[in-house]
This record gives sequence, C-alpha cells and structure tokens, in this order.
Amino acid sequence: MAKQQQALQAIRGMHDILPEHSPRWQWLEAKAKQVLSAYGYQEIRLPIVEKTELFKRSIGEVTDIVEKEMYTFDDRNGDSLTLRPEGTAGCLRACLEHGLLHNQSQRLWYYGPMFRHERPQKGRYRQFYQLGVETYGMPGPDIDAEIILLTDRLWKNLGIRNKVELQINSLGTSAERASYRDILVTYFKQHIELLDEDSLRRLESNPLRILDSKNPAMQAMLAQAPVLLTHLGEESLAHFNTLKATLDAIGIGYQINTRLVRGLDYYGKTVFEWVTDELGAQGTICAGGRYDGLIEQLGGKANHAIGFAMGMERILALLEQTDNLALEAVADVYMIRVGAAAEAAGMQLAERIRDHIPGLKLVVNCDGGSFKSQFKKADKSGASYAIILGDDEVAQQVAALKSLRIEQEQTTLPFADLLNTLHHWHTN
Repeated sequence: MAKQQQALQAIRGMHDILPEHSPRWQWLEAKAKQVLSAYGYQEIRLPIVEKTELFKRSIGEVTDIVEKEMYTFDDRNGDSLTLRPEGTAGCLRACLEHGLLHNQSQRLWYYGPMFRHERPQKGRYRQFYQLGVETYGMPGPDIDAEIILLTDRLWKNLGIRNKVELQINSLGTSAERASYRDILVTYFKQHIELLDEDSLRRLESNPLRILDSKNPAMQAMLAQAPVLLTHLGEESLAHFNTLKATLDAIGIGYQINTRLVRGLDYYGKTVFEWVTDELGAQGTICAGGRYDGLIEQLGGKANHAIGFAMGMERILALLEQTDNLALEAVADVYMIRVGAAAEAAGMQLAERIRDHIPGLKLVVNCDGGSFKSQFKKADKSGASYAIILGDDEVAQQVAALKSLRIEQEQTTLPFADLLNTLHHWHTN
C-alpha cells in the first residue's frame, strides 16, 4: 500500500498573508508611502539575496545574527549567498555600487521581507517585513530630527500616536565610546558576580550591549552604571542638544534613555526607538540611528548616514488592538447575472463600466448560482451596490441597481443611465 504523503505546510516562522488579511497590509503600506512622499523620500528596490561577505563586513562576524541567524547557502558557482537579515547593508551597497553618494545627498526608502533563523514567537518571525529609510550625505542634527518627525507623522496618520513613546540617546564619536567602554568594563568587572552568561560573553567584545539587558536580576546594578552622555565631548553634546531643541520646538515628546545603545561600532551620535507597552516583550516597533562609520567599512569614502527600520507585523498587531484599520471593501459594485443571455451581456457591460469609471472596483459573479446565493456573495464582498442582470433585462437593455448598505428603492435603468448614475456616485 502506498505511503500517504504528508500535507505540505509553510516553513516554521514564515507565514502566508491570506486574502482576508492582505487589505490590512495594503492600507498600512499606502499610509507609509503617503508620508514618505510628503517628505521627498524616493523608493529603492533591492535584491533579497546578497553576498554573505556584505553582512559579515557590515554586521560583524562575531554577532548573533551572522553566527546563528542568517540563512546562508552556496550557489552553483560556489559563492556564499545570504537571504538579507536586514536592509541597511544592501541599500548602502547599492548606493556605493551605483555612485549615488558622490557629491550628493540621498533620502531613500525600501520595503520587503527580511530573514532571520530565530525562535519564532509573537511579533518575531523568520520571514518578517520591514520598511526602512536611509539618508546619506547630511551631517547635521536637522536630518536626525526630520526622520523622527516623519515617523511621528506616520503614527498620527495611523491613529496610534498615543500608543507609542519616543526614546532617544547619543552614542557620541567612536573615540568617546572607546574611552567610555573602558570605564564601563571596569564597572562591570566590579560587579562580575551579577553578570549573566550573555553579559559575560559580551564583556570584552560588546560591553555596551550589556546595558540593554532585560535580566531582572541585573537591573539595579545597570541603573547605577556610568552614563555615556556624561562622557561626550562638546561637538557631540551640541549635536544632541540641537536635536532635542528641534523636537521641543515642534512639540514632539521624548524620553532620554541612557541605556539605549547599538552593539556595532559604526553607530554614533543619535539613536532612537519608538516603543509600546501593548505588545509584550516585542515592544520596539521602530528603531533608528546614525551610522556614519559603516560607509568606510564597506569601502566608500567618509560620509554621513542615518536611518531607521520599522517592523510591519508589530505595527499591524498594534493597529489591530485599535479600531484604526479603515479597510476598503473588496468591491464597490457587485454584478449578479442569472441566465445565459445575462452572463454574456453582463461581461460586456462590466467592461463598459470599467472604461467609463476608472478606479471603480466592480466584481462580476462568475460561478453561477441563484439570485439568493449571489446576493449573499454581493453582501459579503462589502459592495455598496448590486447590479442585477437577468435575461429579461438584457432583452430590454436595462439593469436593476440595488443599494446594499442604505435604504434606497431599487431602480431599473437603461445601460447608459446606469453608467452615469454609478459615475456620479463614485466621484461624489
């Protein structure tokens, strides 16, 4: 007896977005694109696969992402390739490759799936979607402020501004961080008995990341740790103070989080996160920072860069806790056809309507059924109107128009009048 084949399923941590859910994504994507356009940002579309070397050089070979989380494979030519775990490295690679940073500034955004082999949990997946913004060639705190203002406007447009909090910090220059790093290591060694396994591992390689530990047993000790802000030089402090003054003048509330850090040396000066307490452990929905040092690390000339990435699944999870997902219906108008003549004429009439009213969402019933069953489908589609077409109507070159959402008397109209009536309704 033949062995029964196991049903095929999606890879763990990689989810299908079904038709009933995709309108939520489309709505969020459209809102984000509107805000990005309003600030003059341009889209760049990037490959999902890059050479593994790119991420080793940008993220670092001794990081968890490179060591444990990347989807890496050898292609048929023997080249090591990796599904992108984040977007910044690929965006910067594209800019350097195509000369986009030569004597010019750039405001760019990208969108798409990223891949990390992490333990799946709510708000953290192995294939997840990010919208990223990267800016190049602008050294001042005004561009730092602009991308924070951009995200603030997006939260307002989504109706979730009261659900999120802005946290900011400054990491200063690489020299200031190096000096602070020595002070921090000395402090941690004085409390080495309190450090957990992760922190002990980071003590020599990445001590700033210890500040970000969520281990409850370490919180009191971390609260007393030396603060980087008190070890910044005049230029770094002036940059940070100007950023704060800009946010204050425009009325953007924020918290200074002295334990907000980035583990990679190419980050410096401004870092920020938008956080919420309504998503459990996965509370960060957007994180950004200035990363001037990465450009030289990837072989470019010294330049300036700041950007951010936002997790779309987490933003959607936050939106679903509110009533702010103003989703459009699948259809504006649903055409019901009963009878052979109606089926033939209905398809032609539908094309006339689409020609006459661009943008109208018209769904034609294509799987038969009685009037009653087709009415149920029309109602489920969310359409405002149903066009009813039977063989008798076709013979008279008329169609019935019935409102599905408000009390209105059903009317029978010649085809030309039907087109004009629908056009008037759709444009008003």
